Amino acid sequence: MYAKIMSAGVFGLHAYPVEVEVDTARGMPSFEIVGLPDTAVRESRDRVRAAFKNCGYEFPVQKITVNLAPADLKKSGPLYDLPIFLALLSACGQTAADFSGSIFLGELSMNGAVRRVQGVLPMTILAKEQGFSRIFVPEENVREASIVQGIEVYGVTDVREAVDFLEKVRPLKPAEPLVFKPSSSPFQPDMADVKGQESAKRALEIAAAGSHNALLIGPPGSGKSMLAQRIPSILPDLTFEEAIETTKIHSIAGELSNEQPILTERPFRAPHHTVSAAGLSGGGSVPRPGEISMAHNGVLFLDEFPEFSRSAMEILRQPIETGTVTISRASGTLSYPCRMIVIAAMNPCPCGYYGHPTHPCTCTRTQVQRYLSRVSGPLLDRLDLHIDVAPVNFSDLSGNARAESSAEIKKRVDAARKIQQKRFAGTNIRCNAQMPPEMIDETCKLPSEGVRLLQTAFEKMGMSARGYHRILKVARTIADLENEPEIQIHHLAEALQYRSLDRKYFSRESI
Repeated sequence: MYAKIMSAGVFGLHAYPVEVEVDTARGMPSFEIVGLPDTAVRESRDRVRAAFKNCGYEFPVQKITVNLAPADLKKSGPLYDLPIFLALLSACGQTAADFSGSIFLGELSMNGAVRRVQGVLPMTILAKEQGFSRIFVPEENVREASIVQGIEVYGVTDVREAVDFLEKVRPLKPAEPLVFKPSSSPFQPDMADVKGQESAKRALEIAAAGSHNALLIGPPGSGKSMLAQRIPSILPDLTFEEAIETTKIHSIAGELSNEQPILTERPFRAPHHTVSAAGLSGGGSVPRPGEISMAHNGVLFLDEFPEFSRSAMEILRQPIETGTVTISRASGTLSYPCRMIVIAAMNPCPCGYYGHPTHPCTCTRTQVQRYLSRVSGPLLDRLDLHIDVAPVNFSDLSGNARAESSAEIKKRVDAARKIQQKRFAGTNIRCNAQMPPEMIDETCKLPSEGVRLLQTAFEKMGMSARGYHRILKVARTIADLENEPEIQIHHLAEALQYRSLDRKYFSRESI
């Protein structure tokens, strides 16, 4: 006999429908799964066989063939256990349940319990787009799936519960749709905790307002990590569209829980400097998202930047430029989005005190040059703001005056982002940092004295075309923070000062 049930799979960020076909026939007893299954899918045979026995069903002593179509796409993960079980139950005549209009996902335990699986959100979105009326998922995934409106989501704890509902033996209520609310947690680190460093805070406010990348460079203990950890507190709230985009990536990576089925805060990822290039970009035989994509719509913080391997650092170049990371494997080529703010932090030399006003540096010129050269020129050029984080004064540390809070800074950032949303309405651009070159001429017009200033800086600093465009974008963001429709000379001058570290630390003459 023959039976068919619909399921789904995920390749990269995109889900696709999978037909689970089961045929039982006379012959030597066997259980074969075809359709490019991986090891986890092939092992479904043992889980399904044990679940049949332990749930009181009779396992058919026949030649059983399971086909997962389309057969040219590799299937991975244990999520096909539940649909294979139900299709086999139907094929051998032990249920007359109606499976039409439904999609089934779930891993089975040996006793028939349904366990959580990864990638439920993109597959639920697919089910709705394909016109299915309901989806059956593990109870642990039900809140994640209920984010999607317009489709009934049923959470099942074991196969008996699913079969009884489909046979109309007992009722099962669909999950209540989950209402998205941006996080308003009072426990986020606050900029008010940072003593002094007003110029660095100003630069990070600009970075947050325009989604610009930044490099923090300064001696140990100057507050670089502390500043970076507080950037999420001044970023605009996640919109629902951004939350869905980001949650899909975390769902595929298996980092969601039933308690937090959708991200309500912008992600902050801080991988250790020993991370591999594949750990940053993503990889595996079936590529999974890496740290770059996990930081989508949030912040990627790279502390001790020169200590990262050269391959890991250089892999950032293309994602920073395009907002996507492309992974090619034998199984195919896929892309993950990665529009994030990259914040890198580093010391100016191996001992950390090169250029310090009071603490002598113990490094030789060669050591300093070798250390700084670990950050390549092309990568440095992609970091819009180069921020000199000076040592903190004793008076700032010992003073009782409370610094400006993150909430106050966030108000200005939100106002600047609203200006940008209006400017880029009708496009897929969300902030100034994402402007393509063809839009810069129209959006970033300079007064005549500004053109002369920028020309002088371009020639003296040996600026690249990329650096030229990034300075204009930063100047545009500074003007937005002041609600100025046009870029003024002081906006451009401030943007230029954030590129001065190229000459202070990274030019040969400075070492």
